[in-house]
Amino acid sequence: MAEAADIQGTGPSPARRWLRRTITVAFGAPLLAGLLQAPAVSSPAFAAEDAGSKTVDVSLDTLTPSAPVEGDTVTISGSVTNRSKKTVTDAEVDLRVGPQMTSRSEIEQVAGRTGYRSYSDPGPLDDAPTVKIPRLGPGLSADFSLSVPVADLGLDEAGVYQLGVSLSGQTSDRRYDRVLGIERTFLPYQPEATEKRTQLTYLWPLISSAHVSAETANDDQQTPVFEDDALAAELKPGGRLDELVSLGKDLPVTWVVDPDLLASVDAMANGYRVKDGTLNVPGKNQELAERWLDALEKAVQGRKVVALPFADPDLASLAHRGKDVPGSLGHLQSATALAGPTVETILHVQPATDFAWPVEGAVDPSIVSVATSAGADKVIARSDSVRDDLAYTPTAARPFSNGTTAVVSDAVLSKAFEGDMVRSENSTRAVQAFLAQTLAVTLEQPEDQRSIVVAPQRVPTVAQAQTMATALRGLAAKRWSQPSDLLAAAAAKPDPDASTAVPAGSRYPKKLRDSELPVQAFRDMKTTRDELDDFKVILTAQYRVVPPFTNAISREMATSWRGQARAAALYRINVLEYLQTLTEGVQLVDKSDLTLSGRSATIPVTVQNKLLQDVHLVLRLTSGSKNRLNLNGERYKELPVKISGGHSQSVKFSASANVNGQVPMTAQLYTEDGTPYGQPMTFTVKVSEITATVMLVIAGGVLLLVLAGVRMYSQRKRVAARNAEAEAMAAAAVTEPAEPEPRPESGADTPREPGAPTAESGAGEPGQPSDPTPDTGSESGDPSGPGEKVDR
Repeated sequence: MAEAADIQGTGPSPARRWLRRTITVAFGAPLLAGLLQAPAVSSPAFAAEDAGSKTVDVSLDTLTPSAPVEGDTVTISGSVTNRSKKTVTDAEVDLRVGPQMTSRSEIEQVAGRTGYRSYSDPGPLDDAPTVKIPRLGPGLSADFSLSVPVADLGLDEAGVYQLGVSLSGQTSDRRYDRVLGIERTFLPYQPEATEKRTQLTYLWPLISSAHVSAETANDDQQTPVFEDDALAAELKPGGRLDELVSLGKDLPVTWVVDPDLLASVDAMANGYRVKDGTLNVPGKNQELAERWLDALEKAVQGRKVVALPFADPDLASLAHRGKDVPGSLGHLQSATALAGPTVETILHVQPATDFAWPVEGAVDPSIVSVATSAGADKVIARSDSVRDDLAYTPTAARPFSNGTTAVVSDAVLSKAFEGDMVRSENSTRAVQAFLAQTLAVTLEQPEDQRSIVVAPQRVPTVAQAQTMATALRGLAAKRWSQPSDLLAAAAAKPDPDASTAVPAGSRYPKKLRDSELPVQAFRDMKTTRDELDDFKVILTAQYRVVPPFTNAISREMATSWRGQARAAALYRINVLEYLQTLTEGVQLVDKSDLTLSGRSATIPVTVQNKLLQDVHLVLRLTSGSKNRLNLNGERYKELPVKISGGHSQSVKFSASANVNGQVPMTAQLYTEDGTPYGQPMTFTVKVSEITATVMLVIAGGVLLLVLAGVRMYSQRKRVAARNAEAEAMAAAAVTEPAEPEPRPESGADTPREPGAPTAESGAGEPGQPSDPTPDTGSESGDPSGPGEKVDR
């Protein structure tokens, strides 16, 4: 590649050259029409110019300075690439500066052009440097760099100019010069500050997707459990969130923050766990989170911060799909209430919490109604939704008819940095278009100062953020704009001619409506909320359960789920299943059937508590047949139950039977307000009733047994007494003789003491118990004496 030397000249300005060419075409056309009726034959060069103007791709990678002033030198660098299968020869890269543009719409039209148009594009800049490219084969590229003093650009006055870089040359099949490729950009030229500078508010969003689950670890700190560790990639140096903080700290922006992002990073900084299959493993990026939070806290000090509702709920989905599902608006209200305290606690700044930001600023009556239902009185809309039929750009703030203040961001500026900004040519073109549009806004009505707002995409990439920062630095000189903040923009005096009507629902973009959360998503949220409400009333430490699940439900409404229907559904399922796992930790223990014999008995029912905190419920036992079996005379009986964490408790019910048979019993837990808790448990009690006749028979049998026992006891007692008497008499027979008792005077026989000796029995023989003589004498066959007793 060869570069031509810079040649200074004083030729006519590009504007004048373009005007002369236009006049020539206008007056020459009638003359050509009046020529002889010869066949119309186009010039080969003219015909080939437009047709082959996409043969070579021209890329503009850098343009410095982006907004030059007098005395500057504009430098443009880039590359040219041969897209065709033909070799390009004798090519030359040159500059083309067009006339001043008079409107924003003209800028948009030029930005949309691709190929060269001989009837509208300006010619090459006279006496400007060029770059010679002798040969460029198919698919090959060559770099170029052009530097031109501003004085040589022929800029007549302040304004926006088209700046083109083209490659002209020949191809092997067409040996004549023509434009083979062109790339256009814009050159904003405002060497001195305008009298009325536009107030420009740029929103700087810090928003991410949902990363934290509803689960917490079983420790005193309730360590949060993350679905994954993807947030760390955004926080690390060079990551998306790290880059936003690094860039934003030096830019005049209004920070728009999702409190859930702050809460998630704060949780990481204080220790967290990450799901890994069926296990939860410790997170490893605690220091990374601490560093990012510290940098963010320093960046926002003294700056305006706007806090969105917690987890950035999708207002349009809620308005169009979830509003009619009971309780859905309550989720938005709790998310809004949590926003301010979260930001203030973590960043130590007082945020504004009265702004609502629907997706892409698209609004309709239902969205505005939902947005303001939770306390927001300002809605960030966009000009392609709230349209103004005006020839200029009005001030962003205007009152809606329902009393809400709409802050209408500029659609063109807000969408300026969407798409792939990794390629330097896209980034350069976006920056120049942004600067050109802002200058055009000021020049529309230079005598009136207006306030405009730029609300870019919610989740800009690293390259998009870097491009936005470059554009804002291009406005640092404040020659036609000056920075403002969102609170000031909302309080600005409205333009009396600006639209104040809320767009009809029929105008809501179909593309956005198709990506909304489905109705089923809000039904799932209601199911989770209902089960949480039933569960929390039995807990003695609700703070361990309610906040994690409330926050998880808010995350289920997040705007970030758009385009991720499957991932959103899976997150909702995980939240509900984990809640059900906890609720099933308090349950009735199954029991087998019972047999009841007798009129009364005690029926035990066991309640198990697997949670780590105490619970309190009411246990109701119901008889399927009150006539057969009742509970204290009633069909059912309720008893309060309080069970310590990790324990079971057996609850006993007194029952009375009346009739034989099987009785189905149902045990059911209830909350103290009477709401059923968990599934009922059923079992059967078999009643064997005992009648009066049976009782008499049993009593008679018992009596006979008692009498028989008494008789046997008496007989045994008499036998024992006789044996004892016989032993005593035998012992007395061997004792010494005693003094003879005097006989009674009457002469009658007096019975002897049992065992007393007689003359016939040898009373004079020794009878001491210790003597080795027999206890009794030898057996005699004579009849017994008159005083002798014989046991039979």
